[in-house]
Amino acid sequence: MIQNIIKGVKAYFGAFGMISKLRLWKYFIIPMFISMLTATFVGFMAYTFSDNIGHYVANFWKWEFGKEAFEVISTFISGLLIVVIGLVLYKHIVMALSAPFMSPVSEKIEDHLRGEDHLRGEDHTHRITSFQEQLIRGIRINLRNLTRELLFTIPILLLGFIPVIGIISTILLFLMQAYYAGFGNMDYTLERHFKYRESISFVKENKGLAIGNGIVFMLFLLIPILGVILVLPLSVTAATTETIKKIQLKKLPK
Repeated sequence: MIQNIIKGVKAYFGAFGMISKLRLWKYFIIPMFISMLTATFVGFMAYTFSDNIGHYVANFWKWEFGKEAFEVISTFISGLLIVVIGLVLYKHIVMALSAPFMSPVSEKIEDHLRGEDHLRGEDHTHRITSFQEQLIRGIRINLRNLTRELLFTIPILLLGFIPVIGIISTILLFLMQAYYAGFGNMDYTLERHFKYRESISFVKENKGLAIGNGIVFMLFLLIPILGVILVLPLSVTAATTETIKKIQLKKLPK
């Protein structure tokens, strides 16, 4: 697990050079626009509704004593909750809508690596899917992941208010977000090689790789503006290179 996490992180070091070498930047224009638009929407929602929700929650405090402090705290918590859920939604919206644009990029990277390494004489055939099929697959995978992530996010957030355990819950929340981010990035390659259920099983077998890729993905989002622009090109490229290596190993004769 730890070794795969490290591999997932290290793959980013060659991502920028790979994109430039293969002249792939033009393919990322629409996904980068989708990323910027979605991030702006999430930020606007957090800014707009945190005060309203905080004020609404504060009404449950029936006493004058401490009412102002309670409203400040409830506003902060509401904003935090919106941002966390917004990040969850951001990932899956961007990944789902970008699937038809990222899959061809992943394929170009794979073709380059196959030509470079000769893949030890392996069979190079893979599934051919249309724009529509890639979009449907992206939506299906990300709806599945979104449901599971939200299911675990709220309980983990509630645990965060318990002293000491709160630190652990923060780490768990970050790793979970990283896992599902890496999952989405890996699936742009997996959709050519495996069916829906097989892809889910593949990621479960290589969850360390997904977490490693997702850790850098999540850290990129902390960089204002530039982070949401570059996160998808670099993370998809990094995920593709490592996912292909794992697919090669899986397909080798036992």
